[in-house]
Amino acid sequence: MAKFQWEATTRTGETRKGAMEAESAEIVENRLRGDGMTIKRVKKEPKQITITIGSGVSAKDLQIFTRQLATMIDAGLPLVQCLDILANQTPNKIFARILSQVKSSVEQGATFSDSLRKHPKVFDDLYVNLVAAGEVGGILDTILNRLAIYIEKNVKLKGQIKSAMFYPIGILVVAMGVIAVMLVKVIPTFEAMYKDMGNAELPAATQVVIAISNGFINKWYLYFGGLVGTITALVMMRRTERGKEIFDRAMLRIPVIGPTLRKIVVARFTRTLGTLLSSGVPILDALDICARTSGNMVVQKGIMGARAKISEGHDMAGPLADSRVFPAMVVQMIGVGEQTGAMDQMLGKIADFYEEEVDAAVSALTSLIEPIMMAFLGIVVGGLIIAMYLPIFKLAGNIN
Repeated sequence: MAKFQWEATTRTGETRKGAMEAESAEIVENRLRGDGMTIKRVKKEPKQITITIGSGVSAKDLQIFTRQLATMIDAGLPLVQCLDILANQTPNKIFARILSQVKSSVEQGATFSDSLRKHPKVFDDLYVNLVAAGEVGGILDTILNRLAIYIEKNVKLKGQIKSAMFYPIGILVVAMGVIAVMLVKVIPTFEAMYKDMGNAELPAATQVVIAISNGFINKWYLYFGGLVGTITALVMMRRTERGKEIFDRAMLRIPVIGPTLRKIVVARFTRTLGTLLSSGVPILDALDICARTSGNMVVQKGIMGARAKISEGHDMAGPLADSRVFPAMVVQMIGVGEQTGAMDQMLGKIADFYEEEVDAAVSALTSLIEPIMMAFLGIVVGGLIIAMYLPIFKLAGNIN
């Protein structure tokens, strides 16, 4: 499918210009004639080579699009017109091109959900399945509003995680820079000074630091290669199912960080499942989507195990308790939701509670990480300085 630029005049003589995705120029001309326009020009756009990381569409772009589309559909505008307006007004060129392709697919007779399904990097299974449920139930505007709220909360959750990790990563980078400068510039100066003072035996700590400095200067490629090799090995391990499970399980067991990650997982699971169930998605399909969007292999396996038991006729609370992934309180509240027939409302309340817990946990984690990282930086840098000053302290003691 290619993109064509067109220019035409309406029945009233007004000149209009635009762009359209189609298989050929003839299809574009036929559509314009069908709209009662007289064609002046239809020209195929040259292909542009673009390099993008990921989908090229941010969660914020998707959230704004979803909210605006829900408002337009609620106001009674046709879907194709809504997509055309949003494609022309979005500042993200990649997203504009994708929306134009979705619009063309809908014009050719495909459903909105099937048109979105062709772009899985932008519209995931959760988004597509909710839209499909909205189309079947005739409540697309309501579903889109729920999706916008879900995306907003998900963006907020990811922002909290990033803000919590930004400070320690920044401190770690600064620490590595300071240590590198000391190993390359400061310690060799002390070493030359001690050589000028004679062949006095240096303390063991000083000898170790000097040896590390010499190794770092003369064989830096070994340090660099080791660092790159370690990172590459970890990345390759994360790409395997078994390695990802080991990594995710280890993360959940880290003190302080593990409980916070578990709260984030619970908040995401309950919010996603509640949104799906309230939109009319069947429970088994909803659990399958929740498992694939959980972001943790341990949680994914636990949900899929519970899904298998539910498909055999069990209730939800029992299999979720057996998975040992979710806290007992969450399982009990889900059980109450099943018994009262208000599962989606109960899941919403659980999600609200755990999102507040995540707020508090991230704030506490940030407050705790700050002194820990400062202490780490002080111990490492202070240790290097003390090790280099030990011979001077020893000399002063001998003089006394």
